[in-house]
Amino acid sequence: MDLAALEAIRRLKYRYFRTLDLKLWDEFADTLAVDAEGRYGTHALGKALVLDGRAAITDFMRQNLGPSVVTTHVATQPEIDVEGDTATGSWLFEDTVIATEYGVLIRGSGYYSDTYRRDGDGQWRITSTGYQRIYEASQSLADTPSFHLLTNMWATAGTD
Repeated sequence: MDLAALEAIRRLKYRYFRTLDLKLWDEFADTLAVDAEGRYGTHALGKALVLDGRAAITDFMRQNLGPSVVTTHVATQPEIDVEGDTATGSWLFEDTVIATEYGVLIRGSGYYSDTYRRDGDGQWRITSTGYQRIYEASQSLADTPSFHLLTNMWATAGTD
């Protein structure tokens, strides 16, 4: 068992979520192989997303997860199988999305299925990623009069 590869892949997926949530787009892009495939599905967007290539995935996230969208992702229970310079993985995740512009809170959970490759520079990267939702729920923040976003690191003064 290649324990170093297992740890590198765990750290890779954690970095994928951290850089996504913090909108660190160059670092996010580096978690993906140049030829990565992204298959994301969500009722909130209304259709399944098919994104091919690091640039397409990163550009989509950059354009759709701007300052008015706050996200947090938690990943756990990884099941990772390594075979040489490739690997597969499954992760339970939970996510929270606060779309301030639309006054909506979205929460959900599901399982990511990923493939990974150790590239020529020795770094592990995601070659394909996608998930199957267990649930996704949305709530209008107008229906929750007591809801007040106290901190939003991307909001300009007075626009939380």
